[in-house]
Amino acid sequence: MPTAMFTAEELVLIRRAYAHQVVATAAKASPRIEEAFAVVPREKFLGAPPWQIANLGGGYRPLLSSDPVLAYQDALFALQADKGVNNGSPSLHARLLAELDVQIGDRIAHIGAGTGYYSAILAELVGAAGHVYAVEMDPDLAGHAQAALADRANVSVVTADGNQWPQQEVDAICVNFAVGRPAAPWIDRLRPGGRLVLPLGVPRQGRPSNGGRHAAHGAALRIERGATGFAARWIGNAYFVCANGALATDENEVEKLTAAFKRGGIEFIKSLLWKAEPPIGRCWYVGDQWALSYDDA
Repeated sequence: MPTAMFTAEELVLIRRAYAHQVVATAAKASPRIEEAFAVVPREKFLGAPPWQIANLGGGYRPLLSSDPVLAYQDALFALQADKGVNNGSPSLHARLLAELDVQIGDRIAHIGAGTGYYSAILAELVGAAGHVYAVEMDPDLAGHAQAALADRANVSVVTADGNQWPQQEVDAICVNFAVGRPAAPWIDRLRPGGRLVLPLGVPRQGRPSNGGRHAAHGAALRIERGATGFAARWIGNAYFVCANGALATDENEVEKLTAAFKRGGIEFIKSLLWKAEPPIGRCWYVGDQWALSYDDA
């Protein structure tokens, strides 16, 4: 267990200061998101020390102390350093959570939940009347999440490929790995008014010696189901570890997506076309039965 140099009362104040900084850095002044970051103990989701923190230039370095106070910084902590899986940047996740527009009572699928830290924050946001399905394919990460979230009745941890979830209609879906295309359940099982936030990304070529494949080009997108279609909006650049399993990007998608990112213009998209004929010359990207269009939904 981490060795604390601060009292429990002092850690409460440290978490609150951390939450305030995270929300300010995210440029999303949401009191509800700030409160959620302030009450969830991040160290509970980082695994046993010694912890490793990501370097700006790549790779990781170990922290020499196991004091829980070190968890409260806007930094990436390794969960599986050999696979490049991290407990990601809190300020980036705060921004994505703000875009998800979580409401009390929402039912949410968290795809790529890792050890469950951001699942716990989502659980705070939906409240006792809502529910979070924390979906994680890796059994070790899912096992940690199961233990860390055991005291939260409004969270179910599911060990499964994110390609298969959600299995019922939900109000929102948050994806925490880069994909070359949305999975069918992410679109088909959004309720009217439902929101999907996902990182679209192209994996780097080759596998680095110090971790998994991260996106060479990446962008976070917000999709919302309307009465007549799906509105889409670029949130900003986002470079996540890329999907494994059924959602791994194939070489044809890599080539086409890379070309689209290099052309530019993703910031001007307005809609996602799903199983519909894309208009010629009006799409940033056209995939297999889906496209991102410059036209309104």
